[in-house]
Amino acid sequence: MSGPELHFLGHSTVRVELAGRTVLTDPLLTGRLGPLRRVVATPDPAMWDGVDVVLISHLHGDHLHLPSLRLLGAGTRIVVPRGAGRWLRRRGFTRVDELAPGESLADGGLRITAVPARHSGHRWGPRLTSGLNCAAVGHLFELGIDPLAAYGPHAAQLVARTASFPHCPDVLINSRYDPETDEASPFEPHVGSHGGLGGPQQRGFLVHPRSFAPPGEVVGAEELHRVFRNWLTDLGHPLPAALRELVEPIGGSGR
Repeated sequence: MSGPELHFLGHSTVRVELAGRTVLTDPLLTGRLGPLRRVVATPDPAMWDGVDVVLISHLHGDHLHLPSLRLLGAGTRIVVPRGAGRWLRRRGFTRVDELAPGESLADGGLRITAVPARHSGHRWGPRLTSGLNCAAVGHLFELGIDPLAAYGPHAAQLVARTASFPHCPDVLINSRYDPETDEASPFEPHVGSHGGLGGPQQRGFLVHPRSFAPPGEVVGAEELHRVFRNWLTDLGHPLPAALRELVEPIGGSGR
């Protein structure tokens, strides 16, 4: 994945394109705000077209600028410091999220985390004490990559199966898997990698007579046992009555 594309639009406004998302920080898109005046042309509207999410660092008027937010549209997703959401919704914006330092949210494949910022968070500046006041924040971007993706399409299902065991540990450690070499890095090099995810160890196969019922997709030892148990039943060796409540055949056939 390529790195971010950054476009500076003036003041504290930056257009960030990353992980297929477009983010705009503290949009100030007009030519003038009080004593602040642009010395260059205002940004081309194309530079704020298609914005997925707007990040507001604090509530000062040159960072939380309502006319600029209205240029983006009332339905644009806006992330504000925690405590400011209701204030902004009352002004007609419908998709408002709040973040306090340490909190995160996802937007597509992008994870956004608020971090502390040492700056006045009061709407009307540091010398006033009335009105809205929320802690200023910065923002950290992380790519929302699935850590199990390289381990195959059933990895999440296998991990969930392990988590269902009555004596599952609080932390489950799996060896690293390199999809380019198709090799896992075992903890026990003298015996090889076994019982984890990644590599040939998780691509088992069944060889059986053509007359046997197709096993279908098998994930986990329980499913494999049911396949074998059903084959035995088909061969005239039914499951003992005492065990029928403990073993559920594939498809719930009750064989």
